[in-house]
Amino acid sequence: MSINTMKAIRLHEFGGPEVLRYEEAPIPELKSGEVLIRVHAVGINPPDWYLREGYKDLPPEWRPPVPFPVILGSDVSGVVEAVATDVQSFSVGDEVFGMVRFPSFGESAAYAEYVAAPESDLALKPAGIDHIHAAGAPMAGLTAWQFLIELGHSEANPLQPESHRPVPLSGKTVLINGAAGGVGHLAVQLAKWKGAHVIAVASGKHESFLRELGADEFIDYTKYPPEDVAQDVDLVLDTLGGPTTSRFLRTLKRGGALFPVFLGFSDAEEAAKLDVTVSMTQVRSNGPLLVELGRLLNAGTVRVAIDSIFPLADARKAHERAAGGHIQGKIVLTVE
Repeated sequence: MSINTMKAIRLHEFGGPEVLRYEEAPIPELKSGEVLIRVHAVGINPPDWYLREGYKDLPPEWRPPVPFPVILGSDVSGVVEAVATDVQSFSVGDEVFGMVRFPSFGESAAYAEYVAAPESDLALKPAGIDHIHAAGAPMAGLTAWQFLIELGHSEANPLQPESHRPVPLSGKTVLINGAAGGVGHLAVQLAKWKGAHVIAVASGKHESFLRELGADEFIDYTKYPPEDVAQDVDLVLDTLGGPTTSRFLRTLKRGGALFPVFLGFSDAEEAAKLDVTVSMTQVRSNGPLLVELGRLLNAGTVRVAIDSIFPLADARKAHERAAGGHIQGKIVLTVE
């Protein structure tokens, strides 16, 4: 490996986990406003395998052009190696974490030994957690935060004409579907922090885990359809979304809200009859919101659960684990 190259996971074609290549790539060059990070850990997220597969589940007009070879990933934790001359928030040696350039494509991404990231996408890593747990936090934590607490930006919403507006959670009953996953387990904790009564939906093996995180009620979807059990809910956060998300309309109070994280809701007429607000948003990189989340992580108010850890070179195995489903928390790659 030369002085100007690093190890990274790159795609040269779309496909299954077998197309992930561990190989040499150029170390990214800093541009104005950027920080070069020596990566210690990488969080993996659904958009990583959506990209790997060629965004096959998106409408063709929504699929961004992909310039091969491309490095996957957005979530990193590491140490600042260098800063551009106009960077003011960070210095060489700082430990930082962040979600880099999401949802846009950048010239460097996370599955690598080095990442060049906009200063605005980063926050100081909480001193009370290690790089592995910090790398698991950004996308999942920001998704839960921007859906449930504060949007944090004024960008146009690509998923609907109007801006997404979180609803007050204190004293409300919130059902979280897919509660054991990356977004779900952090959403459970954030909703509890904001004073909600939380109903967690997951498979039975996750019950004790979710109750430890603060869930007040638990529904094992393998035994009971949650839409047949839950009633008078104020808000449903469906982290799975998709075409089945409409079933949660029947769990909601009149005037309640359904927030699907993924596309697929198609029952607007029924929602209107029930006076239910259905709303989505696109999670976006946001350093200041990560500062807020970092305070909770540092205090232990919110914690990141780790499902499994793989070396960067074994990204294929990490993607195979993700495809197996029933994930409890986050899958993380470590970088030597």
